Formats: sequence, structure tokens, C-alpha cells
Amino acid sequence: MRVVAMVDDLMDRSRVSAAIDGVTFTRDPASCADADVVIIDVARHGGAISAARSAAPSARIVAFGPHVDDATLAQAGVDGADAVLARSVFFRDPDAAVTAK
Repeated sequence: MRVVAMVDDLMDRSRVSAAIDGVTFTRDPASCADADVVIIDVARHGGAISAARSAAPSARIVAFGPHVDDATLAQAGVDGADAVLARSVFFRDPDAAVTAK
């Protein structure tokens, strides 16, 4: 399974890397092509969800962001994210968020 993450924060990257083997990090939605799963931090890359969906139309897109940012989380779903989670929920078990159906 190819997992690509649009996550910039170094602490978040280390947590994702610890939970998901072989994850690739990017800032470019075009790099999501051929991904099975795309993880997007909407606080920094919320505007990239549509482009990531275009690059990887069959990928599962998992978006996460601050629980207090209802508008951005709601927009993530509108833009094409399959799962939209509060940051705290995502980081409880990133692997489960990625592999959930």
C-alpha cells in the first residue's frame, strides 16, 4: 500500500512515520498520483484536497485538522476527503485511520 502524506510539521511527520511504514511526505498534490492513501493536514494543505483527488482519483483521502476549525473540516469533505478527523482523533491511531474502510 502506497501512502503519501501532505504533513509539514516535524513532530506530526515523526508520529505518522512511526505508525505507517514507508509513508512518503510531499507538499505537491501531483506527487499523490498512484497513492492508495493520501493523508492531508488541512491546517496547512486544506486547499490541496481537490488537486490530490485529481492526481489520485481512487485513493482514500484522510484529512485531519484542529477540532475547533469546523469550517475547514467540513470543506475537506466537500473537496473530496473520504475521512475527515479531528487532529486528536487521527493521532490516537493513524494506522487505523488509514486502513479503515
